[in-house]
Order: sequence, then structure tokens, then C-alpha cells
Amino acid sequence: MSGQHSAFVPLAAMMFAAGLGIPMFASLNAGLGQQLHGAISATAVSFTVGLLVALAVLSFTGFPAAASFTMDKPYLYFGAVFMLFYASAVAFSAPKIGLGNAIFFVLMGQLISAALIDHFGLLGVIQSSLTLKRVIGLFVMAIGLYLARKPV
Repeated sequence: MSGQHSAFVPLAAMMFAAGLGIPMFASLNAGLGQQLHGAISATAVSFTVGLLVALAVLSFTGFPAAASFTMDKPYLYFGAVFMLFYASAVAFSAPKIGLGNAIFFVLMGQLISAALIDHFGLLGVIQSSLTLKRVIGLFVMAIGLYLARKPV
């Protein structure tokens, strides 16, 4: 197996685990939002805890050099804004439409966004054209998500 292929399985497993964690995060953040009476409050607490854990890990693995923090590509910092929107939106919406429905709509958005980002090679990712086979696959996945969605 080549180096690229041998790295695929552990990376795929890691991303599968991350996928398992997204609904758990959504559920926990939604519950925290209800407890704190606000989605933004819950997200602020979640981000603060995440920051503290990240800083603890960095204290063992090493902090990036100050010179690494440049504004050459300022759009790279917008990831935090998108994460803030996701976390707050799910904390607000999940108690109203159900966690499953909230995650299903997130998945639909992820499929569309990922396909477009890959197709055009946006934001520095590896370009991967949207072929008819991929469009059919995305359509089948969208149908599956729609069928799995719970009526409200």
C-alpha cells in the first residue's frame, strides 16, 4: 500500500469518530443552552471549556510560533465564526425540531457545501470534480437523509 492509502484508514476512522461526536456535542450543547436559557451562553461555555482543553494539550505538544499568526490569509480565521454559528444554531434549534432533524439538515448542508468546495477547489482543498456519479451519490444520500428525517 502506498503512503497515501495506508494513511486513509486511520484518518477515515478518526473522521468517523468525529462524526459520532457531532450529534453528542449538539445534544449536550442544546441541553446546556436550555439550562443557561440561551444558545449563545451555552456556546460560549462550550468554547471556553474547549479552549482550556486545547491549551492544556498545547502545553504538552508545543505552542505554534508567534510568527505563524499572520494575516496572509485572513479568511482562515473565519472557521471560528462558522463553528460559533453551528454550535449556537443547533443549541437553539434541536430542542424545537429534535436533535435528529437538526443533524439531518446540518448533514444536507454539509453535503452541498463539501461538494461545491471540492469541485471548485475552494479554500485551499484538493480539487475533485463533481462528476455525474458523485452527483447521483449525493442525490441518493439526500433522499436517505430526507427519509430518515422525523416528522415534526
